[in-house]
Amino acid sequence: MEVFPVLALGFFLGMRHATDSDHVVAVTTIVTREKSVRSASLVGALWGAGHCAAILVVGGAIVLFGVVMPPRVGLSFELAAALMLVLLGIYNLAQARRPLHPPAVVERNRPIESLPAIAPRRVGGLRPLLLGTVHGLAGSAAVALFVLTTIQPPIWGLVYLVLFGVGTLAGMMLITSAMALPLAVAARRAASLSSYIGVVAGLFSLAFGLFLTYHVGFVDGLFRADLHLSPG
Repeated sequence: MEVFPVLALGFFLGMRHATDSDHVVAVTTIVTREKSVRSASLVGALWGAGHCAAILVVGGAIVLFGVVMPPRVGLSFELAAALMLVLLGIYNLAQARRPLHPPAVVERNRPIESLPAIAPRRVGGLRPLLLGTVHGLAGSAAVALFVLTTIQPPIWGLVYLVLFGVGTLAGMMLITSAMALPLAVAARRAASLSSYIGVVAGLFSLAFGLFLTYHVGFVDGLFRADLHLSPG
């Protein structure tokens, strides 16, 4: 087997992995509060960094040391990712009515021109980083098992995991940047539209998170004594 084409495939599969529905829903819910391509790209980068770190730590342990992740542990990570979507949706709904920037306070007898510029809202780096880490934990076992059955020796498997993580990071940055552009245009034309977009994203994240919670808990059987993993 030619290892280098497989390693290159890892990068592009990582980019493809970034488009998974739960990943897109998670970052979309966050990016609706970001109104510049730069801040949205940072969200994607932080999400990808957390995801990549989880893949390397857990997947690397599986590939290099043969660590076995019990099915219930893997499903528990998936449940955690689903619950984070629920919480993220609730947070977005709670924040939807709040302004993106605090109103300026004009001091008496002080010309407006002399007032300092209002700093742009800082990106909440913890949320995308934590989300990426949890989603990485949820998918690390499947990625690592694919490597074990495809790539030998293990050191090349570790390189594959690195390239897979970098591809996921690059893909998520592209996705968040593409999302931010129409949102920025919409915000300039109608400021109230940003709140509506936040509400829609929050509702969708909440609904999708509840759906995934049900699927992991009852279809895959995490909440049942007889564990049954559905295909895919």
